[in-house]
Amino acid sequence: MQAPQPWVTLTDLGRRYGLSAVGCGRLLSEAGLRDADGLPNERAIAEGVAFRRPEANANRSSLWHAERCGRLIEDRGLKPLDDSRLVQQWAELLAALAEGSEAISTTPDQMAEDLPGHLVPAVNDRLQLLGVDYRLPALRTAESGSCDSRIASSRTSHTREKTPSPRHRGSAG
Repeated sequence: MQAPQPWVTLTDLGRRYGLSAVGCGRLLSEAGLRDADGLPNERAIAEGVAFRRPEANANRSSLWHAERCGRLIEDRGLKPLDDSRLVQQWAELLAALAEGSEAISTTPDQMAEDLPGHLVPAVNDRLQLLGVDYRLPALRTAESGSCDSRIASSRTSHTREKTPSPRHRGSAG
């Protein structure tokens, strides 16, 4: 299993607690760690809670220390999600996307771009248990150096059957 990264984006930090990047940012702002533009303020940087990389993309240039920010978030009553719960939720979401619907425009591959890389093998195992033919493509670390961000490699995407297995809605495992 991959060790947790010390520096993460707001998206990756929030995901650990079942929060969106906006919700996570709001908590950090309430803790006095972000400026009016949502960037880490001087206090956050001085205390080693945040780091600003010199990049043009502000969303990916600010990184937050997972453990230190995690303590702040947990002090506000939130608890980190268990990986097994995340695996179950991701597998069920991807199974539903693989089944397809005219009302859903997102593909499983597009959604998988947000999946934490260390969960890929477990989610694929869970999809197999659910009887779903879809498998997550191999993932590689983003070229930009973002700690926990992943990019799906299109050359390794697997073909999915259009007709899902009837067992995909089961509660195996």
